[in-house]
Amino acid sequence: MKFSGKFGALAVACSLLLWASSAQSQPKPKDEECLACHADPTLTTTDAKGKTVSLTVDADKMKQSIHGGMFSCVDCHKDVKSSPHANTPAKITCAQCHAEAQAAYRHSYHATAKKPDGTPAATCVDCHGDAHTVLPAADAKSPVNHSNIPATCGTCHGQKFLMQSTGGSSQVFVAYQDSVHGHAIKNGSQTAAVCTDCHGSHQILAANDAKSPINKFNIPATCGKCHGDVQSVFQQSIHGQAIALGNGLAPVCTDCHGIHTIKAPSDPSSSVSDQNLSATTCARCHQGVRLTQEFDVAGNRVSTYMDSYHGLASQGGSVVVANCASCHGVHNILPSSDPRSTINPANLDATCGQCHKGVTQNFTRYKVHVDVEGGRTLDSGTRAVRWIRWFYLPLILLVIGGMLLHNAILWRAKAMARRRAMGPSVQRMTPNQRWQHLILLTSFFVLVVTGFALKYPDSSFAVILGLGERWRSILHRVAGVLLIADGLYHVFYIAFTSDGRKLVRDLLPNLKDATDAWGTMLFYLGLRSQKPKFGRFSYAEKAEYWALVWGTALMAVTGIMLWAKITVGNQLARWWVDAATAVHFYEAILATLAILVWHFYQVFFDPDVYPMNWAWRDGKMSVEHYKEEHELDTETLAEVDVRSDATDANDIVAKPEERPPHE
Repeated sequence: MKFSGKFGALAVACSLLLWASSAQSQPKPKDEECLACHADPTLTTTDAKGKTVSLTVDADKMKQSIHGGMFSCVDCHKDVKSSPHANTPAKITCAQCHAEAQAAYRHSYHATAKKPDGTPAATCVDCHGDAHTVLPAADAKSPVNHSNIPATCGTCHGQKFLMQSTGGSSQVFVAYQDSVHGHAIKNGSQTAAVCTDCHGSHQILAANDAKSPINKFNIPATCGKCHGDVQSVFQQSIHGQAIALGNGLAPVCTDCHGIHTIKAPSDPSSSVSDQNLSATTCARCHQGVRLTQEFDVAGNRVSTYMDSYHGLASQGGSVVVANCASCHGVHNILPSSDPRSTINPANLDATCGQCHKGVTQNFTRYKVHVDVEGGRTLDSGTRAVRWIRWFYLPLILLVIGGMLLHNAILWRAKAMARRRAMGPSVQRMTPNQRWQHLILLTSFFVLVVTGFALKYPDSSFAVILGLGERWRSILHRVAGVLLIADGLYHVFYIAFTSDGRKLVRDLLPNLKDATDAWGTMLFYLGLRSQKPKFGRFSYAEKAEYWALVWGTALMAVTGIMLWAKITVGNQLARWWVDAATAVHFYEAILATLAILVWHFYQVFFDPDVYPMNWAWRDGKMSVEHYKEEHELDTETLAEVDVRSDATDANDIVAKPEERPPHE
């Protein structure tokens, strides 16, 4: 049937009204009808990415949730008109009811930052839980309950790789757990700060956002929500006034106490503990020259403190000696010109009197931070110390230098006299071997000084050297090349000369060396009556020689790797360079200590060779001492006996051209 004209239009209108009326009269599905299907644990669907999604709703949890007592299913799922329904309902957004929270979230870091899959870093359900089981914040089981906030945030912020993928770090969560706030929450505190107290809840913003509660200029107000009394004092301090004026270099709460690592002042690891306050926390700003250049704030305050009795005692472990806060205050730090300042001249008697009872203005009117090196203002005390310093430094150099020269002259004369009275001698080292030893000795000590000067730029090594990095590096490399060349020549020497081949044969270790080492210890401990007898080289000399060979080769290889680090890093994995650096450093320590402890004992500190074993200089050793130390070297001793019959007793082995000039 067709309708036309006015009657047709009227018929269509009536049909629409009848349909609408019937639709409105159709009752909405009740929760029981919805749960008839959605209580089935096997009910699932597939999302747009092909992932299986459960459609099951726990009726009991739904009733216990904050939504269960306020809404029915269709209050949120408004497009569901019947049960069962043919079409998949539209995805529900919390903004339908929570428009204000949604507006705040939309501009937050969680909404703008993305996970690796492109979804927002965190959504409503990540924090509050599933919409069907949302509990009020007052409920102890709610993930947004005050006590549960750290754990809720930790589900994301405690995952290392997830945080790295978004440019963050999981360390902040670990640090908070170990902080004074984290421990308080674990112990049941309902007032200690949690993540949302500082960062906010829905509108979490980056620290560089001026509206963020963790923006540097907002930190005092954020911390003041709990520490209001401290905030009011801080705002009046010189630091608080500087922040109020927009000075970003001035410190706020987190600069001194830390951010997530805040610990109690009594904790030795706290940045504001007595042990760390001066040397670490205050030093960040007041030791350098940046504040001096920008704001005319005096620098070198920490170094001058450390040079004082207070600083020295603090470094020695005292926990009662005055530190920065003892004199300047904690949150109420003010310039000395302010009458309220604890270091104002009118208040110094009381400030110093906390420890020094009976102190008067005559004692307190002089500077505490005496900067002899670079002080800008010279008070009487600074002038006096500087003059005394200028007097004593040259005096010390002159007097001690004269003493050293005096004793060196006497020592040389007496040592040479003992050397001439040594009696018959035997050749211990040939001129060739002595030259090798001299080059080794020189290059080794140059390498030690120049190498440790780089590792420890403030040490005596650097002071002794007195060179810049350019010349230090050149000298180190020259010494390294010289050492390697000496080592290569030694390889040639032992391979192609009869003396060299015999040297290696005599230095080869054997089982007797082990028994000799044990027997020597027993003899000198008084547990054996006879000392072991040695050949041309004892176990100690053999051990030192082969340790030298190994150490020289290792230092040469790692040194070349570091010199050519770009080539090595391009050809091998980058960690090879790091490994070479570590080996080079620790082998250098081992070699240096071995020389000082082992070799120097045999050359200088062994009472039998005092004042030294002269073989390194002229290659000779007394026959008497040689017989005592190397009794089994019958070949050398036989030559001594043969020559003693044909030559003067003082000329047994040494040829005339090999004698030192004084002989």
